[in-house]
Amino acid sequence: MHITLNQHPQPVPTGWEDEPLLWLLREPLGLTGTRFGCGMGQCGACTVLIDGVAERACLQTARGLQGRAITTIEGLAGPGGTLHPVQQAWLDLCVPQCGYCQSGQIMGAVALLRATPRPTDAQIDAAMSGHLCRCGTQQRVRAAIHQVARGTRP
Repeated sequence: MHITLNQHPQPVPTGWEDEPLLWLLREPLGLTGTRFGCGMGQCGACTVLIDGVAERACLQTARGLQGRAITTIEGLAGPGGTLHPVQQAWLDLCVPQCGYCQSGQIMGAVALLRATPRPTDAQIDAAMSGHLCRCGTQQRVRAAIHQVARGTRP
């Protein structure tokens, strides 16, 4: 069995087909940027893009993802390691504090901007509400999303 991961076909090791995608990514595939948070799809730390839509990796299995495109935080950077505009905005505005939830938040922001290129504050808040951040970086997250939407850098 194979999945499409970060634009490349990826064999799924035998015995991992029905395990949560989160554990498949982190354990045999070594992609540790997708984080474990709650394991119930509530916190957003494990968010990946599946066919461009933000989804929780803890709720998906490889078997259910055949024929679909999965993108992890590791797959966002462009050629030569050029950061995705959302990743760059996160750095420009010093969004992370502890950083644990940030890969999931970045993936959620990328999905939002693909669906809504110029989101309002209310749209940002609604899209990002499922991403728990105990450090309170929500205002910087919103500012970073607006920066990407405007196509500007400070």
